[in-house]
Amino acid sequence: MEYRVEKDTMGEVKVPADAYYGAQTQRSIDNFKIAADINKMPKEIIEAFAYLKKAAAITNFEAGVLPKNKSVLIGKVCDEILKRKLDEYFPLVVWQTGSGTQSNMNVNEVIAYRGHVLKGGKLTDKEKFLHPNDDVN
Repeated sequence: MEYRVEKDTMGEVKVPADAYYGAQTQRSIDNFKIAADINKMPKEIIEAFAYLKKAAAITNFEAGVLPKNKSVLIGKVCDEILKRKLDEYFPLVVWQTGSGTQSNMNVNEVIAYRGHVLKGGKLTDKEKFLHPNDDVN
């Protein structure tokens, strides 16, 4: 398997080269290896996050705090999530640290990274068009 290196405030992490997620998701995969085959996060939870992120992007555009092109792109990726086109990029299990931060960040990363690729970027680009925290969260 090929990897790329993702870097965030906690340091560098090796992530599968073709994954639409980043460092936060990979850390959760590495730290919570608890029966991943039977304890996957329910797809309904991921779908609920997609509805929430799309609504937030629209609202943030209307409030003038998110540019229209970013709002539209976030909505487009959320629609792909709702159509179950990106299921393989939501590998986390239900066992997390209690607050759901890992699942939230997994969704943020998938939206940001998939959006960046839809915009013509590459997963290996250091700077991405959408930022998981600043634009999607």
